[in-house]
Amino acid sequence: MNARPPTTVATVRVAADEDGLRLDRWFRRHYPELTHGRLEKLLRTGQVRVDGGRVKSGFRLVAGQTVRVPPLGRPSNRAAPEKPVAAADARMLAARVLYKDDDVIVIDKPAGLAVQGGTGTHRHLDAMLDALRFGGERPRLVHRLDRDTSGVLVLARTAQAAAKLAAAFRGRDARKVYWAAVAGVPHPSEGRIDAPLAKEGGPKGERVAVENEDGQRAVTRYRVVDRAGKRAAWLVLEPETGRTHQLRVHAAALGTPILGDGKYGGKGAFLSGSSISPKLHLHARAIRIPHPRSGTIEVAAPLPEHMAATWRFLGFDSANENRPFGDGKILRPEKSHFRTPEHGVAVDA
Repeated sequence: MNARPPTTVATVRVAADEDGLRLDRWFRRHYPELTHGRLEKLLRTGQVRVDGGRVKSGFRLVAGQTVRVPPLGRPSNRAAPEKPVAAADARMLAARVLYKDDDVIVIDKPAGLAVQGGTGTHRHLDAMLDALRFGGERPRLVHRLDRDTSGVLVLARTAQAAAKLAAAFRGRDARKVYWAAVAGVPHPSEGRIDAPLAKEGGPKGERVAVENEDGQRAVTRYRVVDRAGKRAAWLVLEPETGRTHQLRVHAAALGTPILGDGKYGGKGAFLSGSSISPKLHLHARAIRIPHPRSGTIEVAAPLPEHMAATWRFLGFDSANENRPFGDGKILRPEKSHFRTPEHGVAVDA
């Protein structure tokens, strides 16, 4: 809901369904007439603060935090018009719905589509969510995937569902399984990476690196499913924590960067003399998460075409790995599964 721009300093508490929302998106939601350029100036001068501290526009908010909002002037009588979702984007999203009920939508996010906007990013999922109303409220984001990562993404259809799903992600009650193709073969073939991560600047922009002293704890379980000699391997990755670029940095730390990940693998992330796509080979294969009301949702997403082509080229058979959570349950994306029979409606992928 849009708020009236304050004429004096205001302190606004972050709502439960806004947990994880970028600060600039929070301002766009509450104060749509505030331009991004003006917000950046307010942040640079310390007039906008979160819990009393200076932050950047991309800062991820946590439910319960307080945002200091300075006087923004009198509101205009004309509200900025909502930009309609392009018909092609609406059709694309509708075709990627894997699961839908009254509380939750799960989609197969395509590689290359950012989840939220930012500087220089004008086409993103958050701007397309009106296409997934299906007669209800505008869906809410409760977690994120990197722009170049494809696969399962959960959306909440109500504020109450958003609060419960966000809490499940914060409390590590959601299990996420990723598939990746990497350059080389890690040794040992199965293990647990416990390597703290920290953001750092550089000539090519911000990146994440292993930082044992000042980094945030980051843990990833991995397992080799198949290999193409010593040249490449298919990994199953399950993050126990949710740090930025965690899987990409941890895979590179093993000496086996994810194919297509030049940011963290350099030239070693590309197999010379092959026709393998240069795109990132990281896919959010499956998710298991408590339903906001009862039961558990389990959904799998099929490999994107560029990864499916690589699987064929390297001789990997995706049918050999259809129990993503290791408990005997077969999960096939072509017939999306769920464990909420009292309210769930599966949608064929």
